[in-house]
Amino acid sequence: MTLRACVVTISSAAVLLAAASACSRQRTPDRPPPPLNPRAASLADGFGTMDRLVDAARKEGALTVVGLPGGWVGYKEIIARFSDKYGIKVASIMPEANSRQEIDAAARLRGTAQAPDVFDVTLEVAVANAKLFAPYRVTGWADIPDEAKDQDGRWYAAYGGYMSIGYDPRKVPAPASYAALARPGTTVALPGDPRQVASAFSGVMAASLGRGLPDAARGVNLFARLRKGGMLGRPDQATTVVDWDFMNAARAAGARGAAAWRVTIPKNAVLASYYMQAIDAAAPHPAAARLWEEFLLSDEGQNLFLKAYARPSRMEAMETRGALDGGAAARLPEASGDPVILTIPEQDKAKAYLAAHWAKDVG
Repeated sequence: MTLRACVVTISSAAVLLAAASACSRQRTPDRPPPPLNPRAASLADGFGTMDRLVDAARKEGALTVVGLPGGWVGYKEIIARFSDKYGIKVASIMPEANSRQEIDAAARLRGTAQAPDVFDVTLEVAVANAKLFAPYRVTGWADIPDEAKDQDGRWYAAYGGYMSIGYDPRKVPAPASYAALARPGTTVALPGDPRQVASAFSGVMAASLGRGLPDAARGVNLFARLRKGGMLGRPDQATTVVDWDFMNAARAAGARGAAAWRVTIPKNAVLASYYMQAIDAAAPHPAAARLWEEFLLSDEGQNLFLKAYARPSRMEAMETRGALDGGAAARLPEASGDPVILTIPEQDKAKAYLAAHWAKDVG
C-alpha cells in the first residue's frame, strides 16, 4: 500500500480506522543503530551515525598518516583542522615518502602502534596493493567519478590535478606548448627524477602528448634536447618548472603573485591524475582512519583541497549543489582540451621506456 492509497475519503468511521491502521503498519519504525564495528565498510554498517563514528575515533585518540608533506595540497592545514575539530592527535611519519615508500613503511611497521592508518598514493600503487587496504565507502561515494574509485571501496580519489608549466614572466614569455620549453634562454626543471618521482614522470608524459595520445619517446626526446642545450636545472633555479598545477599555483602564491610566477596549462595537452586514499586493513586506529576519510571527502575537506589549488574529486557534484568554494575554484589555472588520464598499461609501457632510455638520453 502506498501513501497515496492511504489518503482516502470514506464515510464509515470503522473503515477509515482500518485504513489508517494499515498505513501505520506501513511506516518504517526507527531502527536501532548497528553494533559498533570500527572496521566496517561504511558509516551505516559500522556506526549508524557520524556522531557514533566521531565518538569511536575520539576513544582511539590518535591517527597516523604517512607521506603527507605540509606543502602538498594543503595537508598542513587539513591535518590541523581535523585534529582541532575532533580532538584527535595526528602523527605524521615520513612526510616526504613516495607512494611505494608509504606501502613499504606499513609493511615494516605492521603490528606496532606506529604503523600508518591511511595512505595517499598514486593510482598505480593503489591498484597494485589493493589487497592490503580495507574496503570503506565514504558518505560522498556516489559523487566520486567511477574511474577514480575501486568498486569494492578499497581506494578512491580525494583530489587530483593537471600537469602544468610554471614560469617566471620577468625572464621568459608564456610557453604556448611543451615544445616551447626549448626556447633559448629558458631553464627547465622537473620535480625530481621521473623514474622515481610520480609528478616528474607525469611531467615527461605531459610533454609526450600528441593529439591526446601519449608517446614516451616524444617526452624523453624533448628533455634530451633540453639537457644537450644546457637548459635543465633545479626547481629553485629554473625559469620554468613542469609540475602539477596545484604545486605551481602554490609557488605563485608564495612568490608574491603573478608578477613573479605564473602558471599555464598548454592547450590540448592536459594530462590529469588523481591521488588515491586508502585505509590499511590492519590500521591501529580503524575508527579514526574512517573518520579521516569522511573528513577528506566531506564538503569541508574537499574545499580545503581546493583552497590549496587541488581539484577535489567531488568537485562537479559540489558545484551542482552549491557547496563548492567558488572563490577558490576561480583561482584554479585555466585548462583547454579534454584531460588525458593514463591507464595502467600506458603507465607501465612508458615507465619501461624511461627505464631503458632516460639515463643514456638525458642523464
